[in-house]
Amino acid sequence: MAIKTALITGTSRPAGLGFAVARGLAAHGYHVILTARDQAAAEPLAARLRQDGHTATALRLDLSDRASMDEAAGYLAETFGHLDVLVNNASAMPDFQILDALDADMDAVRMAMEVSVIGPWALTQALLPLLKAAPAARIVNVSSLSAQQIATGLDLGAPLRSPAYSMAKYALNALTGVLARALSGTSILVNTVDPGNTATHPDRGDDAGDRAAADSARDIVQAATLGADGPTGQLFSNNRPAA
Repeated sequence: MAIKTALITGTSRPAGLGFAVARGLAAHGYHVILTARDQAAAEPLAARLRQDGHTATALRLDLSDRASMDEAAGYLAETFGHLDVLVNNASAMPDFQILDALDADMDAVRMAMEVSVIGPWALTQALLPLLKAAPAARIVNVSSLSAQQIATGLDLGAPLRSPAYSMAKYALNALTGVLARALSGTSILVNTVDPGNTATHPDRGDDAGDRAAADSARDIVQAATLGADGPTGQLFSNNRPAA
């Protein structure tokens, strides 16, 4: 029986959502590939999963560097020959203190777009042969409540908080639909999950009402393990299609 494999981007922090997703998929029997720009940051997390009896590998992956994506694809092709799950979790919020789109820093906008839109798009291209080689692959893009500021329509005159991050996540939601349509003739399902406010930054100060990372990760894991009759091109929030 072929090994089930899952690659998760942005798994460099023990308290992060990416690591919680990796742990959740590992518990479902997947060999998880934890990736980060600095492989040394992901190595201890992969080691923790192995100590808990799971199978896990750390891999360098820079979403601004297509060569590193191709190297990761080459490693996966040689080692496993397929990829069952891709979770585009890596994110950048370079402007969380900016409260208006007119105050946006264009360098921050470019960074957010690179990590949250261009990177996942390019990574999907790089890994597509491996995803198609799996019996029924799943792609899950991790979005944010911030995108809903745009999706639901801002009140006239209302500011756009974290404009670079919010616009990037809104564009990622749109990319999900584009990829789902492009892959409609395959067994690959592509969906987006909005995990809600999640306690992943104890160093920065999480809000009291934030969900635990393990709780948010469950929604992502469910989207990553949908059955053949599962939806595609959907945005999920609290484990339900978002309005």
